Amino acid sequence: MSKKVRIGFIGSGGIVRYQMSKLKDLADVEIVAVSDVSPVALNLAKKEIGVEKTFADWKDLLKIKELDAVSVCTPNKLHCDPTIAALNAGLHVLVEKPMAMNAKEAAKMVEAAKKKKKLLQIGFQWRFTPVAQMLRKQVESGSLGDIAYVRVQALRRRGIPNWGVFGRKDLQGGGPMIDIGVHLLEMAHYVIGSPKPISALGSCYTYLGNKKCDTLCPWPNWDHKTYTVEDLAVGMLKFANGTTLVIESSFAAHIEKDVFGVQIMGTKGGATSSPAKIFTDHNGYMMNMEPSFMGEQDDFAFKMKHFVDCIRGQVQCMAPGEDGLMVQKMLDGIYKSSEAGKEVKIV
Repeated sequence: MSKKVRIGFIGSGGIVRYQMSKLKDLADVEIVAVSDVSPVALNLAKKEIGVEKTFADWKDLLKIKELDAVSVCTPNKLHCDPTIAALNAGLHVLVEKPMAMNAKEAAKMVEAAKKKKKLLQIGFQWRFTPVAQMLRKQVESGSLGDIAYVRVQALRRRGIPNWGVFGRKDLQGGGPMIDIGVHLLEMAHYVIGSPKPISALGSCYTYLGNKKCDTLCPWPNWDHKTYTVEDLAVGMLKFANGTTLVIESSFAAHIEKDVFGVQIMGTKGGATSSPAKIFTDHNGYMMNMEPSFMGEQDDFAFKMKHFVDCIRGQVQCMAPGEDGLMVQKMLDGIYKSSEAGKEVKIV
């Protein structure tokens, strides 16, 4: 029988209840407690999942003895302090993406995990998808050659969140780049072998989210009065191994349709994630290949199971804090470059 893993949750929004629903399917996993400043959110978690112990303050949650780990699912501004406190309390931590508000906070979190010798996993579920695993194997095998260029797109035509605090830079750190761009950025970075980023050039634009808009769209009536993030962000990242990555991310952009995908160009072949295809030369011809089967997997469920398996020492973490720190440095670089109006170094 596996050792029972007892988990608490810091934050009680929709993502928490989704995480809890995946954990309920795992053997020998107990959801012990949840904390949130909102009594309504706590009652929902208690009603939907059956959590008995609830706390208004996460510091009180960390005082109970019946915990092995916590999942931090608060707004980005509240990722760092609870994570470090939980690690210092001897608990393993899963923290939702992005890892923190900035790389300085992320580095402190990584250092705390090292000091206490505890697991720090970042909620990067996109790298667990079958297509990401397929692409990583192509890169690792050398069949694509050296990776020269990667294009990442996480673009919504009109998808400004009309719930939560996604439009507030003081609580989130940024807009679409740090919220949805981070998903495909972390996946692409993982696929190409997690090279060290050395510089960033970025531009951010706000032209719609901070204004009242009467245009019909799927997510209307966002809070334009508190909107302080970008509508569109673009960035170019250079890596120590010579690879260049360009990323485009938007909540609102005048494009034909939403686009979410990664394109890879190597010296021997290329690939795309959506649709999953490989492009190469074969016996004198340019060939396009599509996998007939990549396996079936719920990447979010896998993320939660992976966290539990890592706690039990059964597998090595595929989304460690160190990866989260590199991704955070890339995000920081793009935002800092936009503010400075020039390319910046990443150290």
